[in-house]
Amino acid sequence: MSINLDKTDRAILRAVQNDGRITNASLAEAVGLSETPCARRLKRLETDGAIEGYRALLSKSTLGIGVTAFALVRFGVHDRRLADEFEREIQALPRIVSCHNVSGSADYLLHVVARDLEDYGAFVRDVLRALPGVTSVESVLSLREVKSDAGLPLL
Repeated sequence: MSINLDKTDRAILRAVQNDGRITNASLAEAVGLSETPCARRLKRLETDGAIEGYRALLSKSTLGIGVTAFALVRFGVHDRRLADEFEREIQALPRIVSCHNVSGSADYLLHVVARDLEDYGAFVRDVLRALPGVTSVESVLSLREVKSDAGLPLL
């Protein structure tokens, strides 16, 4: 479902995407509204689903996460039941940051984090390869993050 956004809605979304803890007073000033109409618009954007939630950005290095990897997962047999079971199990694995069902030579692309290469290797061997339907896992390791999740563009 797509909603219509005007210039002010887009400005509000940009501001809260950049700082989820921005006060209503600061947000109102930034977008050129008084506080009450700004709060109403923000609430409408939340209710309409344009804003799904708020979260903190955590430091990988401070939390001891030294490896970011992208795992290309392939299935040998394309069975809906196996795919559903795989997707259910993926939801319970916190070190998988995101999972995408993709086109091309792989069936899924996983964004995975680990303490170090040994930790990642054990995760692939003991967890990923044991998931339902998985016949192969190809890993691509990030050497350096050039651009982090900067939020969604407001097209």
